[in-house]
Amino acid sequence: MMGSSLLLAQFLCLLFFHSHSQPAHSSSNFSSPNFSSSVQLCPRDQSLALLQFKNSFPMPSSPSTFSCYPPEKVLWKEGTDCCTWDGVACNMKTGHVIGLDLGCSMLYGTLHSNSTLFSLHHLQKLDLSRNDFNRSVISSSFGQFLHLTHLNLNSSNFAGQVPPEISHLSRLVSLDLSSNSEELMLEPISFNKLAQNLTQLRELYLGGVNMSLVVPSSLMNLSSSLSILQLWRCGLKGELPDNLFRRSNLQWLDLWSNEGLTGSFPQYNLSNALSHLDLSYTRISIHLEPDSISHLKSVEEMYLSGCNFVGSNLDLLGNLTQLIELGLKDNQLGGQIPFSLGKLKQLKYLHLGNNSFIGPIPDSLFKLTQLEWLDLSYNRLIGLIPFQISRLSSLTALLLSNNQLIGPIPSQISRLSGLIILELSHNLLNGTIPSSLFSMPSLHFLLLNNNLLYGQISPFLCNSLQYINLSFNKLHGQIPPSVFKLEHLRLLRLSSNDKLTGNISSVICELKFLEILDLSNNGFSGFIPQCLGNFSDGLLVLHLGGNNLHGNIPSIYSEGNDLRYLNFNGNQLNGVIPSSIINCVNLEFLDLGNNMIDDTFPSFLETLPKLKVVILRSNKLHGSLKGPTVKDSFSKLQIFDLSNNSLSGLLPTEYFNNFKAMMSVDQDVDYMRTKNVSTTYVFSVQLAWKGSKTVFPKIQIALTTLDLSCNKFTGKIPESLGKLKSLKQLNLSHNSLIGCIQPSLGNLTNLESLDLSSNLLAGRIPQQLVDLTFLQVLNLSYNQLEGPIHLGKQFNTFENGSYEGNLGLCGFPLQVKCNKGEGQQPPTSNFEKEDSMFEEGFGWKAITMGYGCGFVFGVSIGYVVFRARKAAWFVNMVEDTVKKRGSSSRLVKLLFFFYGVFVMFFNR
Repeated sequence: MMGSSLLLAQFLCLLFFHSHSQPAHSSSNFSSPNFSSSVQLCPRDQSLALLQFKNSFPMPSSPSTFSCYPPEKVLWKEGTDCCTWDGVACNMKTGHVIGLDLGCSMLYGTLHSNSTLFSLHHLQKLDLSRNDFNRSVISSSFGQFLHLTHLNLNSSNFAGQVPPEISHLSRLVSLDLSSNSEELMLEPISFNKLAQNLTQLRELYLGGVNMSLVVPSSLMNLSSSLSILQLWRCGLKGELPDNLFRRSNLQWLDLWSNEGLTGSFPQYNLSNALSHLDLSYTRISIHLEPDSISHLKSVEEMYLSGCNFVGSNLDLLGNLTQLIELGLKDNQLGGQIPFSLGKLKQLKYLHLGNNSFIGPIPDSLFKLTQLEWLDLSYNRLIGLIPFQISRLSSLTALLLSNNQLIGPIPSQISRLSGLIILELSHNLLNGTIPSSLFSMPSLHFLLLNNNLLYGQISPFLCNSLQYINLSFNKLHGQIPPSVFKLEHLRLLRLSSNDKLTGNISSVICELKFLEILDLSNNGFSGFIPQCLGNFSDGLLVLHLGGNNLHGNIPSIYSEGNDLRYLNFNGNQLNGVIPSSIINCVNLEFLDLGNNMIDDTFPSFLETLPKLKVVILRSNKLHGSLKGPTVKDSFSKLQIFDLSNNSLSGLLPTEYFNNFKAMMSVDQDVDYMRTKNVSTTYVFSVQLAWKGSKTVFPKIQIALTTLDLSCNKFTGKIPESLGKLKSLKQLNLSHNSLIGCIQPSLGNLTNLESLDLSSNLLAGRIPQQLVDLTFLQVLNLSYNQLEGPIHLGKQFNTFENGSYEGNLGLCGFPLQVKCNKGEGQQPPTSNFEKEDSMFEEGFGWKAITMGYGCGFVFGVSIGYVVFRARKAAWFVNMVEDTVKKRGSSSRLVKLLFFFYGVFVMFFNR
């Protein structure tokens, strides 16, 4: 299931510049002046320096490398006046180049310290932002620009240390090093020099720069003229001095996502100049009291998400009537939404998501007629969606998901002609979907999934929709043909409605921008359109599982496709698995289970380097698994299910040796999903898990399972299986495996389910299995195992069914008792403890007491045995004991004593 915060990420950036945004740079406003013929041309050496600088960067292969759109290529013509070139500004009198604006100019490559750029000594403003300098180190040569007042290097992929020479730029008014590589670091020495020497600094943007070693108290050394301080996600730790909030000139303070930053938001004497405040995701204590609120009368944008609220009165926020943006998400705020928020008449952005607000949506919010963004998702709101919501005529985003809202969707929402995002998922909404929603001219996101909506899907009468999710409802009927005319559509999810029927039209392949198509768990029938394999290189997810589709799997998958998730499970597909799947080099998930595929094992899958899940269960696969032909085959595989087929031969030991991802234990609690793409999709799967069919709506990254059950495999269990230490489930049942249970399986310390039933396994149950402390399910039934069943730990919890059908097994929980001498041994016993028996509970005194009674009988029997030359049993017993316990064992010494008595007595 897609979280709305991930799905809407691109619109969060486009519509609002909050949280870690920044005000417009004064350095970005310079431009080339107009020159008359009487103005001196720029010096030739500076013109050549500019050309050489530009030519030192090759043309990038793709504009998508850059963080801006559209990037513009630098077009400078040699032999013309460089003062007329785009992005170049000159001094009107001398002709010297004093300004260079190459932001978003497709510069790609390393910026060397000997670059001709650094010969332009007269530069006053330099903007190289939003390029890609390929993790270059910021050169110390920047310190040569002694006239520089504005330096902007943001979003240009710089790395390494910020050079202390930056502190030589004593005339700097604005410095921006934000949004570069995560490895860009500012050490305390360099920061202290910067704070000491840049006395004219008014704007400082260091967002994303690693400042984890900088002491927060040193921020007080920055220029008293500072008006903008942006330090989001800098790794700051320790207590922030509260006097920072009292700086008289400070207007913009952004400390977002410094999770180790502590301190308290002062309750009095705050700066009256503060207009932007972001303390989100810090540990700074927030006290909203009348005194502190009275000093925030200039604040227009306030973000206190994920903060530590202490004793705050949220009703006081209604006094900040100048507020334009207010973000309070990800807190534990409870009670009803403050009615006083209705007094914030200028408010355009309100985010109260992921709190514990209760009650209905307050009517006072509908007075906020300037509101453009309203997010009340992930709370415990109840009641109907008020039809008065249509009064918010400026609304572009309405997010009410994950609440307990009931009733129909009000048709009045369609009056919000500027609405771009409508997110009402995970509620208890019922009724039909108003047909007017499909006619909204600006709507890009229609997310109504996980409700109780029923009826048919109305025709789509507008072409703006890009994301449609109506899954997990009770919709029925066919997909309206008009959906295939939504040429900008990126996501279509209609899964788990149960009653959607009809054929899947091949016209769907005209949706060239489609990234996610999920029509699973419905009643669709007919053939899968063959064009689905190659209609779009941008398709990431294709999920048609759980329908009534038949025919062949699409046979052609084009080179260069970006498919990550392919699921046709639970249909009636036949034929073979197409080898063109090897063109899906980014494929991570493949599920073709529960069909009628008649083929051998598709060994070509081993060439797919990112494959994590392969499920081919319940088909008609046959033949043997021959083993890998390429290096590191299946090295990322975590789920491998070939169960319920007719595969034969030996178990694929060579493949097991390549299952690297199953050998290392991953503690990641995240879920498998599409990553590094604009649209996120969380992978889901159905598995035979611990004996029953289980649907995993989310697949935890740590989940690993190997299921080869119900086939015709022969031979022994490979010892190499013991290397797969992250396995949580191993199922080799219902084959024809022979030999013993490998003791190496005791190395599978994360194992929760082990099923080796219905094979031909013999020998004893390995003692090592007792140490599998996470084992919840054990099935060794219907083999040829023998000997006592071990006791201790999880083995004490297993019932009769785990062992039945093994006639040679004895002991708890079976009714068959073990013979004397092979009783059940607790796993905690060891040879040293047994030896101590002779020292404590069965010492020499007891031996002496029994000696008289047993001597005559023992000597008599011993004489007969020894004279018959059949004392080998006694010798073998002594030798076996020596091997197991060592010659120093007290029991061994005792046996040697009696053996000596035998020898002396009968050789006299």
